[in-house]
Amino acid sequence: MKLILHCILFLLLIVQQAAAQITTPVIKANFGVDADLRSNFFNGFLQAGNDDWFSNTVGGGGEFVIDTTGAAAMLARYVSQPASRMQPFFRGMRKPQFSIVNNYMWIDGIFIRDHHGDDSTVFASGSNKNGMSPSAWSTPVSQGIPDKNDILDMYMHVRRAGPYTTDSLWLFGGVSVDNTTGNRYFDFEMYQTDIYYDHNSLRFYGYGPDAGHTSWQFDAAGNVTQAGDIIFTAEYGSSSLSLLEARIWVNQSSLSITPVAFNWGGQFDGASSGATYGYASISPKTAGNFYTGLQCANNAWAGAFGVVLQNNTLATTYSAKQFMEFSVNLSKLGLDPLVIMNDACALPFRRILVKSRASTSFTAELKDFVGPFAFFRAPRAELSTSFPTLCQNGVGEIWLTNPVATSLYTWSTTNGHIVSRTISGDTITIDQPGTYVVTQELMDSCGSVYATDTAVINQNNSCEILKFEPRNFIGKLLKSSQVLLNWNCSEYAQGQYYEIERSFNGFDFYTLKKVYHTVSGAYSETDDLQGLNPPEVFYRLKYRNNGGLILYSNTVKLMIRPLQDIQLKINPNPVTSIFRLNCSLAQQAKAEISIISSSGAVLYYSVENANAGINEWVINRNRQWASGQYIVQVKLNEAVYRTKVIISQ
Repeated sequence: MKLILHCILFLLLIVQQAAAQITTPVIKANFGVDADLRSNFFNGFLQAGNDDWFSNTVGGGGEFVIDTTGAAAMLARYVSQPASRMQPFFRGMRKPQFSIVNNYMWIDGIFIRDHHGDDSTVFASGSNKNGMSPSAWSTPVSQGIPDKNDILDMYMHVRRAGPYTTDSLWLFGGVSVDNTTGNRYFDFEMYQTDIYYDHNSLRFYGYGPDAGHTSWQFDAAGNVTQAGDIIFTAEYGSSSLSLLEARIWVNQSSLSITPVAFNWGGQFDGASSGATYGYASISPKTAGNFYTGLQCANNAWAGAFGVVLQNNTLATTYSAKQFMEFSVNLSKLGLDPLVIMNDACALPFRRILVKSRASTSFTAELKDFVGPFAFFRAPRAELSTSFPTLCQNGVGEIWLTNPVATSLYTWSTTNGHIVSRTISGDTITIDQPGTYVVTQELMDSCGSVYATDTAVINQNNSCEILKFEPRNFIGKLLKSSQVLLNWNCSEYAQGQYYEIERSFNGFDFYTLKKVYHTVSGAYSETDDLQGLNPPEVFYRLKYRNNGGLILYSNTVKLMIRPLQDIQLKINPNPVTSIFRLNCSLAQQAKAEISIISSSGAVLYYSVENANAGINEWVINRNRQWASGQYIVQVKLNEAVYRTKVIISQ
């Protein structure tokens, strides 16, 4: 009887696994899971529309995820300097985190090339296993490993299957290895803490408090009260993905609780057989597919950076089964904290460590690793200003160099003076020296500080007596491609000149032209930006004082946007059902309209053609929008405008 029951349980497990995975090419959340790296290309054929890791096709509405800046130069260096192939590197996502791209929310993405050959990020031969605390892992200075365990490159991307935080959360992963024979075993381990690996001490630091990890915690009813570490273990056989198992780090006592979001899968492994903490397997509450996985065909394109094999050979294509790809529906599996914890400010994890194992056992010996690397980490606020001194009666600007649309920025000063109409936003205007601080919250209403940055503006009391100092240096956008620069100077010296410098980021300036002194002391110059189309441009003057010291004028910052100050108007406001959004433009533009909740969720997105003159768009309030305050954002070409709307029952 026991034998019959065991057979029945085994068969049920096989049926459950077969129903849970897909081993044929699919598109999930508009991302191709077909073991091919090309956007607008699916299942061996050109197909416009789907996203993927890279692009080597022309046309199609699909986007590629990974930033390929400098790829051609890197491949050329691989050819001219073969030793450079041994160097690891990484590339992030080509769009800002939490961007809405073709009506899908791109959260984060990364590509990493690991050390090759004599590797400095491997586990020492011995008893390093999953379930152990990272503090107990042993790593050598360098060590070769079997080629089937040697990770060459890894990929990770997370997005939602739509523009809203309520849309399903999908995780896409990929890994390439040197040897394609036999079974291969990998772990994608995701940490809540900022774990890192120190190459000097050969140790891991920053791991969690619960036996080296962060444990998931539940209340008596099975609701998640704290998200913890996650691990996905994947096994690829001779033909396809044969197993993908999800586990979470818990106290063994939690297994007596019935979770609301998922089921226990029956497996639990810690550092030893009697461990208090360990990784417990989980499965979804509902039947159906929740993960997919495939291996590449022979001669599949190896991406924008090629692939470097263990013997330092450079290849542009993969051998069959050399690249493996998978996807997981985190929402269906119950691992989306924005849903299960009802916390709009929570993030699924902070860092990822990718490992290879010796065999199918979850506690088999660990071999190679890549990372840990940061994920879900938005750019931290960084400030820039015209120059760090302010002349008497002068006015200056301080601005963020890397604003994130879903972040809230608040400005403050204890000894200066902000003359802007608001103390929130990307830029402030000041008229006194002092210390100015910007505080960043990742999403409006989260309430917790994510980052701060400080700018110290000093007083320059010698401004008025500097010889040849340009005065009233201003810039004006005449039309979309022409900039007018004006200044004057009361001093004159034959043969002396100013240098007009231009920058597109506020940091890296280069000389446009030399302008020699005029007797009149009045200067007017134009700059043609035809064909450049930058979102913003900066100008300054370089000159010498009577002592030969090189000095710079104030910096002029111009946004390349319609000439007049765009005012967004909403009527009625507060809104109960239908409202009208209108604005007046001086020229035609593409208008990207978004309505963003206080948690950063994009509830509405539309692309419209705006005409010169008055534009009006009618928007129907979705009944799922709760009462409260929302941000209405309109992006006109590269300029962004925002206002607030109140939704009322």
